[in-house]
Formats: sequence, structure tokens, C-alpha cells
Amino acid sequence: MKNSIKTVLVLVAFVSFSFTTLKREIKAIKIEESKVVWKGYKVTGSHHGTIAIQSGELVFEEDKLVGGEFVIDMKSITVNDLQGEYKGKLEGHLKSDDFFGVANHPTSSLVFTNVESSGKNAYTVTGDLTIKGITNPITFTMSVYGSKATASLKIDRSKYDVRYRSTSFFDNLKDKAIYDEFDLVSDLQF
Repeated sequence: MKNSIKTVLVLVAFVSFSFTTLKREIKAIKIEESKVVWKGYKVTGSHHGTIAIQSGELVFEEDKLVGGEFVIDMKSITVNDLQGEYKGKLEGHLKSDDFFGVANHPTSSLVFTNVESSGKNAYTVTGDLTIKGITNPITFTMSVYGSKATASLKIDRSKYDVRYRSTSFFDNLKDKAIYDEFDLVSDLQF
């Protein structure tokens, strides 16, 4: 009789646990309070600026990051280290087909495909990054503290057919070369 009661209790506990769902919460990114900074490098220096998030969300289960998705407004590329005519020229060039072709590709996106905890408040995120209609996997680290998250991504533009002055596509560029990798640093509020 005691064994039968134990068996029934174990069975009830198993069935109850099997149908218990984790608390899943989708948290929208506060676009106006969040910031994405880009930095590109060339042989003779670098340039930096910002780009706007069009929409985004992070997905949590029991306060653990498990997913996310972002859309970036490519038309919003700005240059912060130049002024006047040179600022306008570089912004226009970055939006042109030489770089991101924003007339045909007004948005880029990042969709998380795997998230693993890598320490307290830290996660290793793998996702599908789409730029100019080309999708490639990318892995980066994201930290989450309260209602804030930060991430730094290093992106190889040659994988997205961004060829202008790339040594991956052209020889003998010498000091006119622009390095393939550029950085995106995001400070997110949700």
C-alpha cells in the first residue's frame, strides 16, 4: 500500500511537472533610449557614427535570455567624426551601392538562433545576420543587467558583398584599403 501511494505521488508530480510551462516574456526594445554605434577602419584611420534600431525585442524565460530579434534602419546611418560637407559625403557614400545600397536594402536584421549562458548576466549568442539581402551566421557576447543589455559585434563586410576598397576583392589598394571588419556596439534599453 505504501509503495502504491509513493508511485501515485511520483506519477502526479511527474505529470504536474510535465505540463508546467516556463514563464516566457518578450521585452520590446525602447528604440529612442537605445543606441547602436558603428566603427569602420581603414589603413589611414577610422570613422564612426550611429545607426538606428527600427524594431527589436529580447525573449526571456525565467529571467534568462533565450532569444531576440532586431531590425536596423539602414537609411539612418550617420557619421559622428566629421562635419559639414565631408560628413554628408561619407554618409551618402555609405548609403550608396558601393557600401550598403540602402535604396534597395533599407533594413538589415539579426535573428537569434541560439543563446547559451556564459556566466552571470552574460550570454553567447548565435544569430542570423542579414545585410543587403545576404544572411550569414554570427556569434557574439551579450550582457544583460536589469532592463539594459549590451553587445559588441565584429562584422566582416565582405561576406555581405560590401566590396568598396576591400582587399578581399581588390589588389594593390595600399593606403586606400578599408578593412573588411567593422564593429557594432549596442546599448539597449527594454
